[in-house]
Amino acid sequence: MVSKETPARRKFLIRKKQKRRKKIKKLKEKYLKAKTKEEKEKIIEKILKIAPHYPIEEILKLDQSKDQSKEKLDESEK
Repeated sequence: MVSKETPARRKFLIRKKQKRRKKIKKLKEKYLKAKTKEEKEKIIEKILKIAPHYPIEEILKLDQSKDQSKEKLDESEK
């Protein structure tokens, strides 16, 4: 029979999850600001190291939409 986890352990796991989410959010923002391909690859590697099953396609979509909106702004300024 498996015992129930202690409140201290549960609190530890919650904090760990919160820290991971915060770090991924920070790395996502850094990825969107990155200019070179090498920088972006390093950031993706870090995200996968923290959370191996994280959906990287989500970040790539954000990056593409950012590029498209930037192009539209440039066109409207002309």
